[in-house]
Amino acid sequence: MPDVLDITKRALLTGIGLALTAKDEAEDLAKELEKKLNLNEEEGKKFLKDIRKRYDETQSKLEDRVEKSVKEFLKKADIVTSDELKALKKEIRDLKQTINKTAGGTED
Repeated sequence: MPDVLDITKRALLTGIGLALTAKDEAEDLAKELEKKLNLNEEEGKKFLKDIRKRYDETQSKLEDRVEKSVKEFLKKADIVTSDELKALKKEIRDLKQTINKTAGGTED
């Protein structure tokens, strides 16, 4: 059975690959439209800038969705995240300190 982390990693890499391909295609389409619409250089640059801005906004939204989906998947799969592990370690340290202070012992 494939490792859950490996599957998640592959899914993320696939998403990144698709996003990069989409960016290249969007820029190619923008350049093609610039030529077909007979835009002057300034209008063409503005058009490309607008396309890139929209792409960046869409990319950011996509990244947020992927991150949310991965977090939900990890939660459903009952996999501990590094943040959760760090929080547990901190809680254990705090509990040890409290126990040591209460028992009058020394801290490890």
